[in-house]
Amino acid sequence: MDVLIARERASAAEIQSAIPDPPGYSAVRATLRVMEEKGYVRHEQLGASYVYLPKTAPEKARRSEFRHMFQTFFNGSPEKVMAALLDSKPSAEELDRIAAMIASARRKGL
Repeated sequence: MDVLIARERASAAEIQSAIPDPPGYSAVRATLRVMEEKGYVRHEQLGASYVYLPKTAPEKARRSEFRHMFQTFFNGSPEKVMAALLDSKPSAEELDRIAAMIASARRKGL
């Protein structure tokens, strides 16, 4: 999706070539088909091939996929998400911003 958003339109082959250590062409096509079924992308026929375009705003797609990942991998637990994020060794500045977000959420009663 990142490649498609950056380019605004691309064929499956163009998307595949822009991915580091890319999956096979069939896997890229299958992923695009699933993304189209979910309403994230659409395609236009250009000659014999399809050109894909983002259909959903990037932020909306991120939120939707995060909700799915949140439930699937973290059983809906914010604590498990934070533990995974902290394993990535955030910088002191990132930890300060996270702490500020938590403080703000507490003040708002979230």
